[in-house]
Amino acid sequence: MNAPTNIVLTGCLAPIDKGGLEKLIESGKANPKVIKTLKCKTVAEGRFRHLNYVRNLEPYIVDEPPGLLGDDTAPNPSEASLAALGSCLAVGLHANAVHRGWTVRKLELELEGDLNITAVWGTGDTSDKPVGFTDVRVKVDMVCDGIEQSEIDALIAHVKKWSPVANTFTRPVNLEITL
Repeated sequence: MNAPTNIVLTGCLAPIDKGGLEKLIESGKANPKVIKTLKCKTVAEGRFRHLNYVRNLEPYIVDEPPGLLGDDTAPNPSEASLAALGSCLAVGLHANAVHRGWTVRKLELELEGDLNITAVWGTGDTSDKPVGFTDVRVKVDMVCDGIEQSEIDALIAHVKKWSPVANTFTRPVNLEITL
């Protein structure tokens, strides 16, 4: 029996499958109008803690902090949306860097967003005001071997344009809620 092979990272992000990425690229180019429907089942567990079931994964928990009457066991919905944005941008940055043949040494994103919570989910001050994030700021710290900051900046702009979650934040989406 062979001993398991140890993988040692040398300061770069764990590699993604470039061949698999190239297949995804070709598939998208071959059929650019394909729509994939993603699904999530949200189950209220108690107070403001919710179990979110996606594919066959363990439930993704969303809760509220004590200041919003939750148990503080997980990110709240707005924090989870920032995490989704950060992760989507990071995936895009990593994939595009690999596609360009860049070695990524560091990739960190810091996100913050401003929102007015005085409406308390429609039970508080419901005077006219924006609901949801009014401003979101993302700070990207990305280091790639031999790549100038101007090229990384151009990559960031490209990824923002093509990020599904960034586009969800920046353009209207049809939302239907039924019983």
